[in-house]
Amino acid sequence: MADTGTLVTYELHGAVARIGLNRAAKRNAVSDAVIDALEAAAIRAGREARAGVIFGHGPHFCAGLDLSEHSEKPLFEAVLGSRRWHEAFDRIERGTIPFVSAISGAAVGGGLELAASTHLRVADSTAFFALPEGSRGIFVGGGGSVRIARLIGPARMADMMLTGRVLDAEDMERWGGVTHVVPEGQALDHAMRLAERIAENAQFTNYAIINALPRIADMSSEDGLFTESMVASLASMTEDAQQRLRDFLEKRAARVKAPGDD
Repeated sequence: MADTGTLVTYELHGAVARIGLNRAAKRNAVSDAVIDALEAAAIRAGREARAGVIFGHGPHFCAGLDLSEHSEKPLFEAVLGSRRWHEAFDRIERGTIPFVSAISGAAVGGGLELAASTHLRVADSTAFFALPEGSRGIFVGGGGSVRIARLIGPARMADMMLTGRVLDAEDMERWGGVTHVVPEGQALDHAMRLAERIAENAQFTNYAIINALPRIADMSSEDGLFTESMVASLASMTEDAQQRLRDFLEKRAARVKAPGDD
């Protein structure tokens, strides 16, 4: 059961850190204090775990920015607040371990921005996604113009912001914003299973996947290919990789099978 006095809960389950937004009465809206607590939890997870899961206590993942707090900020404070979101979400996206988000109910505005900072997104059938900034006279400020636009494309993101369009989990999966869709109530369990599987990977390879891939996407093709060669060579030289390759060659590791094969 969640500690009602804690804005963000933290539990270590084996090699997986489970981080929970804990403002269920406000649909887990994100305040400055929540951002600070979330960043601290992500840093701790990077030290203690091999993978992480982010979820929302109660029926909703995150309804986004706490507008009651934001509406009272002077201009420069609002700019600095946006930059704090960027710093905290960068701890997740480009930290030391992969993160999976478990989404049920609302992933709206800043909630969708938070989900976009994770590496895999699991949504159950109750999940819905929206960017209502257009109707509220504001603009995304938690990295969505970069992360969400790269996931679903700027035209689709503009559609959501301009019209207030709300997507369900299946539509968002078709658009590329969700990686797994599961039945109601199963998002957290499925996210934990994925994180446990990820935690079994070589640490260097996980680090390279979450840090090299987005940077390569920002490069020219030639620069990206050169960087790929460097990262691939470094990965293959680690002791972990060499042992895993020996296990495969000596038939101690399972081969890849087609879906459905036992």
